Amino acid sequence: MIECDECLNGYHLKCLKPPLKEVPVGSWICNYCDATKSGKMVEFPEPPKGKKRARTAREKLISSDLWAAHIESLWKDVDGTYWFRARWYVIPEETSAGRQPHNLRRELYLTNDFTDVEMESVIRHCYVMSPKEFSNADNEGDDVFLCEYEYNIHWHSFKRIAEIDNEDDGGGVDSHDDWNSCDDSDSGTEEDMEYDNENRHRLLSRPSPAHPLAANSRKGRIFGLQKIGTKTIPEHVRCRKQTDLERAKGTLLLATLPKSLPCRDKEMDEITTFIKDGICDEQCLGRCLYIHGVPGTGKTMSVLAVMRNLRSEVDAGRIRPYCFVELNGLKLASPESVYSVIYEGLSGHKVGWKKALNFLTERFSGENKCWKEDSKPCVLLIDELDLLVTRNQSVLYNILDWPTKPNSKFIVIGIANTMDLPEKLLPRISSRMGIQRLCFGPYNYQQLREIISSRLNGIDAFEEQAIEFASRKVAAVSGDARRALEICRRAAEIADYRSKSMPPSNSDTAVFVGMGDVEAAIKEMFQAPHIQVIRSCSKLSKIFLAAMVHELYKTGMGETTFEKLAVTVSCFCSSNGELFPGYDTLLKVGCKLGECRILLCESGAKHKLQKLQLNYPSDDVTFALKDSKDLPWLGKYL
Repeated sequence: MIECDECLNGYHLKCLKPPLKEVPVGSWICNYCDATKSGKMVEFPEPPKGKKRARTAREKLISSDLWAAHIESLWKDVDGTYWFRARWYVIPEETSAGRQPHNLRRELYLTNDFTDVEMESVIRHCYVMSPKEFSNADNEGDDVFLCEYEYNIHWHSFKRIAEIDNEDDGGGVDSHDDWNSCDDSDSGTEEDMEYDNENRHRLLSRPSPAHPLAANSRKGRIFGLQKIGTKTIPEHVRCRKQTDLERAKGTLLLATLPKSLPCRDKEMDEITTFIKDGICDEQCLGRCLYIHGVPGTGKTMSVLAVMRNLRSEVDAGRIRPYCFVELNGLKLASPESVYSVIYEGLSGHKVGWKKALNFLTERFSGENKCWKEDSKPCVLLIDELDLLVTRNQSVLYNILDWPTKPNSKFIVIGIANTMDLPEKLLPRISSRMGIQRLCFGPYNYQQLREIISSRLNGIDAFEEQAIEFASRKVAAVSGDARRALEICRRAAEIADYRSKSMPPSNSDTAVFVGMGDVEAAIKEMFQAPHIQVIRSCSKLSKIFLAAMVHELYKTGMGETTFEKLAVTVSCFCSSNGELFPGYDTLLKVGCKLGECRILLCESGAKHKLQKLQLNYPSDDVTFALKDSKDLPWLGKYL
């Protein structure tokens, strides 16, 4: 059988449509989960007449209706009641960060929350394993879970649990034999044996509504215990249900993958049409698409959402299968290593970049018959395309030249922040990039409001005025959706801290994120010490920084040279009646900003080709200089 990594339901390999001959390598999701992700209506099989669909203990634990705990110690009370010291596990949804894309469905976190609980609250034993044990687990049943990190409920921090060799451990309460055996195999004093026999006879003689036996230990010895699972744990003992504010903080994280991407339907339709035309073409000629726009406008997420939708169409048989390779220029050690990444995505093997270049050239030119017989169309997504630019631009030339080969079956989608990157490349490269371009403009406040509201769907934690205020503030500066989400998340943290600081008499009062919380978050973000330094610097320093931001928006490159910056400053001064100070004075201004860590300067001799880079986001510099009283004309360049 095979288990779905999303819903954890089991399926026979022969019963699948289409059936599988062997268990696939890596993650696998069933057709029901795949259809649900793509937004389709799914009809699940109905149970036979007279029977109801029942949830298993594993399903209840994952939905936080049951709890898992590590038994630290056991003892017997004076009235004959057995108790244990529980150290609770939590599911990812119960943490402040929420469930992340890297979390497995069976993953738990060990907390530092301890409680004394009656033994009769235990239902049955489950297996919580380390990653190494979990990967080798076999025939342990359905109650198997993974725990790799410890979660601090007070500081909301995570810490990796050290691997412990269970073979060297002397057993303990987690030993499987403790739960499957009721016999005492250890030797002890006669007094202890008489005590154990007396208690065993007294406990077994009582009538008990529960049938299964569970283990309890005293001085390392095991004896039977009845009435398992007959009592429920009170709500106040262990209630880890997240509040609306905690859920809002988790869903507003930038790492949280949204269920849908609003406000980009038109762009996603164009990307879908472009890819389908390249895949469904009989000759499958290669083609290139260049996507540009300012940061935080959803360029990469839109392409990935399109690829997820196309994957469901491939599984349904509506379009032909294809290979998808995604890479980011920031994650490459060198531009040449892109060849190794592409080859690994196509073949699954790692080779050096020179050998990978030869293989890929043979593959896309059709010279190798092995590649030609079994070759699917390949879609390559390159994020941060401008980082692949080298001195002779050979890397970009090779990648953009492969789609021009007959029957190459190669589609390239490049993403960068700069609009005129093709014009800055050599003519032989810009001609191969083609004329198909797609621009992602900054979000306006209506779109930002819709994005935030879609994230908070079903969570009643924000006032409508607060979302409107945050959207308008960010839209007036940059239109960056990531900045809007960060502000709303910080506002939720402020409101959550305020709610937890309230006196116990007002603990039942609902706390919502208001305009005051959003304003406080904006002040923290846009009135940081470095912004105050920028506002208080000299006129020439402000012009220097404005020229840096202008160059960033114009070229899309994170760094520029002092020579280009000096030309921009000269244009600013001549156009607005300011006196150009000269290269020597301008170089001293740049050095001063570098000493303040507002700029990052390339080490070495100070000359015209020295590279400069902003040490803070360009939005912060824009916010600090946009309303400058001594230089009101700076706003038109920011």
